[in-house]
Amino acid sequence: MRALVLHEKNRMSIEEVEAPGAPGPGQVRIAMHTVGICASDVHYWTDGKIGPFVVEAPMILGHEGAGTVLEVGEGVTSLAVGDRVVMEPGVPDPTSRAVKEGNYNVDPGVEFWATPPVHGCLADEVLHPAAYTYRLPESMSFAEGALIEPFAVGMFAATKAEISPGDVAAVVGAGTIGIMTALAALAGGASRVFISDVLPEKLALLDGIEGITTVDATAQSLGEVVREATGGWGPQVVFEATGAAPAYKDLWALPAPGGRIVLVGMPVDPVPFDIATAQSRGVSLETVFRYANVHQKAIDLAASDAVDLSRFVSETFAFDDSVQAFERFLEGRPTDVKIQIAL
Repeated sequence: MRALVLHEKNRMSIEEVEAPGAPGPGQVRIAMHTVGICASDVHYWTDGKIGPFVVEAPMILGHEGAGTVLEVGEGVTSLAVGDRVVMEPGVPDPTSRAVKEGNYNVDPGVEFWATPPVHGCLADEVLHPAAYTYRLPESMSFAEGALIEPFAVGMFAATKAEISPGDVAAVVGAGTIGIMTALAALAGGASRVFISDVLPEKLALLDGIEGITTVDATAQSLGEVVREATGGWGPQVVFEATGAAPAYKDLWALPAPGGRIVLVGMPVDPVPFDIATAQSRGVSLETVFRYANVHQKAIDLAASDAVDLSRFVSETFAFDDSVQAFERFLEGRPTDVKIQIAL
């Protein structure tokens, strides 16, 4: 079968590789249809590593995927041949303590697609556990299905925020994850969501979504805008979705007294934490790493009228043009949200 294989930094190509074969017990064999490009895929291509994860052997890229079930293994009753599906890319060790405590996203032994040395899903076919494979509603396209993975990050962030109906939320950063988090927060009960970015073109992509207010960070302070709109009080929930060090400078004073900060973006290097300000304002802190137990809810929400993921697919490339799709991602066009590849 064909696969997009990364050999080392700056060297990847579409190649013929061995097909996965028949599914084992509890597994399904899936024909991939659409795969989104994530920043992590691009980092492995351009840098050969992300933190401790280093590409030391050829690896198939891609972890945001949707496809069609071709074959089911022994014991699989939840899925059938022909089902359109999306896959949760991280498979934990069911015997691990993290799984038993309900935190399988932080299981040290999790096998996550396209994280060295685990192969990803930018290939004609994959095998995957049925337990982490979800049927796609007929109302949703494969393109929307491939966006469920990043949307699940936003869903997990909104879940960790424990949003109460009517809360005001603020999101720092309108990249893919920031946008997904804003959508999830709004659907999760926030009365208003304020989202800031330094690129007005990114913010313009949210035009027309009732309940979301955009803030150009080059011209306005997110904190000042939200406080003015809330009688000086501020947002009950703040999501940091950039991971950029400058965003942390005023972050700790941004929530309303007794509010909550949810850290979604992951900084490359350590950032300052103004503990005294957080303490004196009674601010609590939550962190997000991937997601746990939200994929089905993300699918159900995306299938409703509350969320439209399709508007955030910027362009779809043919599989033969996968390298060009990655090059397009690197261009960093301000109007791009998600670049996808159709197999």
